Amino acid sequence: MEEPEAPRGFFARLKAGLSRSTAKLTDAIGSVFTKRKLDDAALEELEEMLITADLGVAASGRIVESFRRTKFGREVTDEEVKTALADEISAILAPVAKPLVIEPRRAPHVVLVVGVNGTGKTTTIAKLSEQYRARGLKVWMVAGDTFRAAAVEQLQVWGERTGAHVVAPAKMGADAAGLAFDGLKGAKAAGVDVLLVDTAGRLHNKSALMEELRKVVRVLGREDASVPHSTLLVLDATTGQNAVSQVRVFKEMVDVTGLVVTKLDGSAKGGVVVALAQEFGLPVHAVGVGEKAADLRPFEARDFARSLVGLED
Repeated sequence: MEEPEAPRGFFARLKAGLSRSTAKLTDAIGSVFTKRKLDDAALEELEEMLITADLGVAASGRIVESFRRTKFGREVTDEEVKTALADEISAILAPVAKPLVIEPRRAPHVVLVVGVNGTGKTTTIAKLSEQYRARGLKVWMVAGDTFRAAAVEQLQVWGERTGAHVVAPAKMGADAAGLAFDGLKGAKAAGVDVLLVDTAGRLHNKSALMEELRKVVRVLGREDASVPHSTLLVLDATTGQNAVSQVRVFKEMVDVTGLVVTKLDGSAKGGVVVALAQEFGLPVHAVGVGEKAADLRPFEARDFARSLVGLED
């Protein structure tokens, strides 16, 4: 496995990944707050800016109300607004910045990974596998998106690369729940530490996907009532507010325990992470800024907030 980047290098990548959202905010802040009093009109403009930058109505309202209590009537510069804004965003994000903890006593710790196709779900599983293997854990992956040959093949390639065993269907379209059950039984017998289970994400047929995911959980529960121990929802940061609706939909289907936000590249609408934290309060375990395993990093509230508003580390 490649050596991880230094933290400052990662901060720079994160900042670059959020550049689209940052530009929206900083350009707007710079045009409005140049030695201007923070009056009702300015606060209204600030709230509109935040909503436009995908922070959501609730989080934007919370931030503006805090500004009203602490800075109302004062003359402020754009830099003061950015610093205060980063602090407010960090306060919203801090409670959800929680790493995914693998518990050895559960062996295998079963992680069910869900999300719409195209969000980076399968790649996230592969990255987690490589990271856990590098820590000396024995990892198996279940290629449970049995209708997508590309997803199965992708996991098999990563399995060969990292030395993680892949439980793959004998044929495309095989029963995903049965495959997951076989994977769990085999993993227990083999003394596996972590079992990562991929799933389908064909949201265009919500009722069929809901039934399939619920069946996977139900069948796994026959082997072990505590399984899955973690259910990760993978979200694509470039979809903006659509990520909020995806959380609502998947929370109806399964007990989502945490989020992973991927594709924090230059086109990301990163403000949506703030909206998600405010609305759902679900742990954000990790963010992805690139293709390598080292590019999936634990979510840090302060770093994300400062990157989002264009401040230095």
